[in-house]
Amino acid sequence: MIKVAQCWDDGLSTDRRLVGMLRKYGAKATFNLTPGRHGEERVEAYWTPQGYSGWSCRGFIGGRLSKHELLETYSGFRVASHCMKHEHAGQIPDESFIRAALDARHYLEDLFQLECPGFAWPYGACTKPLAEALLAAGFEYGRTTGNCCGDVSQYEHPMLLCPNCHYQDCAFYELYEKAKQDGNNFFYFWGHTYEMQDSEGMWKQLEDKIRFICDDPDAVWCDVIDIVRADKSSVTSANV
Repeated sequence: MIKVAQCWDDGLSTDRRLVGMLRKYGAKATFNLTPGRHGEERVEAYWTPQGYSGWSCRGFIGGRLSKHELLETYSGFRVASHCMKHEHAGQIPDESFIRAALDARHYLEDLFQLECPGFAWPYGACTKPLAEALLAAGFEYGRTTGNCCGDVSQYEHPMLLCPNCHYQDCAFYELYEKAKQDGNNFFYFWGHTYEMQDSEGMWKQLEDKIRFICDDPDAVWCDVIDIVRADKSSVTSANV
């Protein structure tokens, strides 16, 4: 039996389509949010002739949910801090970064009335001193963008947790099967919904992966937090 976790970054307007897909299949996911970047109105996804270094992919801007949509959109899923405004570790004082991570956590806990002990490092940028500080501040894990070649539960530091792969990794199915064959406890992937742009083909490829896991009798969906918690009682079957 292998436990499968997934997480998605940034609170994009394109997340609405993903959420519908996940609910259709009964799949769990964690959404890493930056509450300080959500305004009064939704910003719809759109194409731009120029690239953008933030929430875009080859000129496709993923949009942004309004702050009023967060609770309804992500209800029933785990949410985690991604800092208030996607602050970059190492480019601002450590104290400011820690405050941004905690402010986002507290905002989300107040909004969802749930604990939010998870964290995802913006840009994948992380340092050991910040990892130690966030752990001491009460976070239970921090996701990096590095790839884990083995069992993700065999991490060296919970705040430097590596997933197995990005959801668009060309070896996604091979890595999944290898994790099972190696007897790993978990398979963990991540991404951003803007990366599928408005391509029906890309969205279908993701849905095929979600369905593939749901159809696997040896797989169960779990939350990312389950990777670092000894109590796995919340893990439920992926089959619906």
